[in-house]
Amino acid sequence: MIQRPQPDDRFRIRTLHRWYAVSWVLLGLCPPVISVLDKAGTSRFWWSLALPAVIALCYAIVVAYPGNPVLRPHTFLGVLTLCLGGMSCARGDGAALFIVSLPHFWLLAKSPRHSIAFSGIAATATVAGITIHRGADADFFTGNIIFTLIGCTAGVLLGLGVVRIVQQSDERARRLSAELESAQLRLLEAHKLQGATEERERLAREIHDTLAQGFASIIVLAEAARSSLDTDPGKSAQQLLSIENTARENFAEARVLVGSAPQSGLAPGSVAGTLRRTLDRFTEDTGLTVTADLPEVECDQPTRIALLRCVQESLANVRKHAAASAVDVVLALHAHGVELEITDDGRGFVVEDSRGFGLNGMRKRLAELGGELTVTSSVGDGTRVLAAIPTNGQV
Repeated sequence: MIQRPQPDDRFRIRTLHRWYAVSWVLLGLCPPVISVLDKAGTSRFWWSLALPAVIALCYAIVVAYPGNPVLRPHTFLGVLTLCLGGMSCARGDGAALFIVSLPHFWLLAKSPRHSIAFSGIAATATVAGITIHRGADADFFTGNIIFTLIGCTAGVLLGLGVVRIVQQSDERARRLSAELESAQLRLLEAHKLQGATEERERLAREIHDTLAQGFASIIVLAEAARSSLDTDPGKSAQQLLSIENTARENFAEARVLVGSAPQSGLAPGSVAGTLRRTLDRFTEDTGLTVTADLPEVECDQPTRIALLRCVQESLANVRKHAAASAVDVVLALHAHGVELEITDDGRGFVVEDSRGFGLNGMRKRLAELGGELTVTSSVGDGTRVLAAIPTNGQV
């Protein structure tokens, strides 16, 4: 994976290049021109003006038109090398301009190998120009030559060090990018797994609250109808009708679960009417006394479904476990939300010992709406289930 500079990095790089270009012009190109202003008309004057102008013009073209087919960066470096040799030959001093120009060989060359080659050729041209200007008989190791050689050596070492640092930084960036990509993939897989787990839990809760309860009711009614078939045919017929209605409801709920029917499977209407129909069916199937206080309460569809599921689960527990004779259901609207209370006079149980799926399912369903479920019971004292769901975003 190739790491590309980010926008902030590119901005900093461009700013650094601009500052270096300004420094290079002021410290490299201007001094030779200023030093010969009092020697107008001489060959040294014209060479000191022409060669810096050629260098500056070529650099401006490379920067302004980086894609031009004629003057590419390597071409400019070749021109710079020739001009450094020409300046040294015309003036006898080229070390300062050479040292100031060294970053060009590392910024514009294609690779460190090309940078070293251009730096060495430019240093050779500068030394050769100084030697030609001074003459073959002059002392070779002058200050300009020594500084040129030292500058070339230091520039190569410094350039290689910077390249090494950049390579290590790129390697770390690639490694971190690979680790980040791997972590993102693991996180994505974890999210998918979590989503699948949550969906399985949701389906399990829906199946338990609808199909499983319906099938349990069908089994109980079928057993009762079979036992009274000879002694009380009328009652058996009524129980068979209840089995038929329950099976139809289960079929509708199954269509909802497989996505072939509108979500919720709940007919439109008030929550009080929906709960009242459920309680009537329960009374019809079990013969238990049910007292209901169900005022008309305005609530949204998710709240309506949650209240219905709480009633269905509580009644199913009463039928299977409580051995109760009476059930009391109260629906109320308060400032903080809507509350549903279901109580029975059955045998009760120890709440802390309960590990049933139904109670946990009710708690999770209410928690999704910001509500909570409170179950109060003890052995021999019946059971009280209180479902509270906030309205208008209140908790």
